[in-house]
Amino acid sequence: MSINATLIGQMITFTLLVWFTMKYVWPPIMQALEERKNKIAEGLAAAEKGQEEIKLAEKKAKKVLKEAKDQAAEIVNLAQKRANELVEESKANAQKEGERMIQAANAQIEQEMQQAKESLRKEVSALALRAAEQILQQEVDKAKHKDIINKASEQLG
Repeated sequence: MSINATLIGQMITFTLLVWFTMKYVWPPIMQALEERKNKIAEGLAAAEKGQEEIKLAEKKAKKVLKEAKDQAAEIVNLAQKRANELVEESKANAQKEGERMIQAANAQIEQEMQQAKESLRKEVSALALRAAEQILQQEVDKAKHKDIINKASEQLG
């Protein structure tokens, strides 16, 4: 194979092409590749950090959920306790109301008894007046008077 000017020209052109590529084309390509490599590394680091944050958030959510369940159970217990207190309070109020109603009924009975006694007194006084009228209408005799008074007292009880 003979070395001629074309081959030397091609070698010089190839050398210039390699030098031009190494001087002006290669550094931006390498810089772009390095930037891409850094972005990918940052993305992977952010993804790992995000996964760790997700795990922490899940733990925190479980903790908050547990606290909420505990608070709900405590609220339910307090509500049950308050309901029991209200039931006891209602029972006490009902008992007091029952006693008050019994006292009112007793007072009404006492009042009705007083009215009955008053009515009886009026009847007794009317009876006594009738007895006195009968005595006065009859002739004045002690034995008859005693007999009439005894009969009137027997009628009174």
